[in-house]
Amino acid sequence: MLSFGIIIPVLPKLVEEFFSGDTARAAVLYGLMGTAWAFMQFFCSPIQGALSDRFGRRPVVLLSNLGLGLDYIVMALAPNVVWLVVGRVISGMASSSFSTAGAYIADVTPPEQRAAAFGKIGMVFGLGFIIGPALGGWLGAIDPRLPFWGAAGLSLLNACYGYFVLPESLPTDKRMHFSWARANPVGSLVLLRSHHELFGLATVAFFGYLAHAVLPSVSVLYMGYRYGWGPASVGLMMAGVGLAAMIVQGGLIRPITGRIGERRTLLLGLSCGAFGFSVYGIAPEGWIFCLGIPVMAFWGLAGPANQALMTRHISSSEQGQLQGAIAGINSMTGMIGPTLFTQTFAFFIGSNPSLSPQHSALSTSVEFPGAPFVLASLMLLSAAAIAWRTTKAGGP
Repeated sequence: MLSFGIIIPVLPKLVEEFFSGDTARAAVLYGLMGTAWAFMQFFCSPIQGALSDRFGRRPVVLLSNLGLGLDYIVMALAPNVVWLVVGRVISGMASSSFSTAGAYIADVTPPEQRAAAFGKIGMVFGLGFIIGPALGGWLGAIDPRLPFWGAAGLSLLNACYGYFVLPESLPTDKRMHFSWARANPVGSLVLLRSHHELFGLATVAFFGYLAHAVLPSVSVLYMGYRYGWGPASVGLMMAGVGLAAMIVQGGLIRPITGRIGERRTLLLGLSCGAFGFSVYGIAPEGWIFCLGIPVMAFWGLAGPANQALMTRHISSSEQGQLQGAIAGINSMTGMIGPTLFTQTFAFFIGSNPSLSPQHSALSTSVEFPGAPFVLASLMLLSAAAIAWRTTKAGGP
């Protein structure tokens, strides 16, 4: 996540440079790159989840880090946008081991402690987003290619570290035979229909992941367009987001879940996320945008609580398949979200007279650059309504 965080402040700007500073065109292409990345996640996540059920979690995680290191080298050398697109495709394939990481956590954690354990993973994600974007913004101010070299070095170092330190979590007697019926993207999703509540929680995850897609898709371009922030400012802001998320998911999710239960924790998290996105969307000044960060941080309660509830409905031998299915949902939304949000953003800034004439189709009589965040807020409100109804019979 540190490697991933390093390139966030600079990748959209690098795309924008290839289009001579045309923000609308850069937003559209960046959205398509996000869709390509998510398509590979959708295709590869269930395969990696099924492979980890058969051969263990360790080899999948190690190969993932090795692949990411090589991918960042490709992107660091990219002479044009085509190379960047190829790099994002490779990244989507290599980073599909998020499902395997989730299965690893389920292997080594009792069911009643999984929400806190998934929260710790969220805390580590937050830590990566504290240091990563700040470091990436600083390196990007020196040279826009330098963050990619830093990300490559960290990923390759991580692969070496995992080789010598990471133990296997899945015993041989609990492994399953590899089956393409379970490994293909559609087949892996069948598991989610095995229980009514599981399917409802999967729908909640769908809306949550779809809303989250607005952040990597338009945040950097939005902050540059509306507030005039450069890579360094964006990196510091994202570091603040990571710090807030780390505090919530690392220090608060366990006591909150223990006190009010997983169901209410899920509803609280979704409500905070919806409110935080509203603040992001309507904030006329950068400092008001920053006021939404601590509220948005409590959205981090929702994912671990939802994931913990889902793991209760399947056996230990199916945890890899479940995590692959969850990753598949994430990937599906990743194919929809980047294009949806970047096109929305481009549409609501299309009336800007500084844009080139050929983009007159991306025009509206009302300029509202925060529209993608308001749309994400509505998605989370829908998720909260579904979660409330689906889990109502299950108690706290």
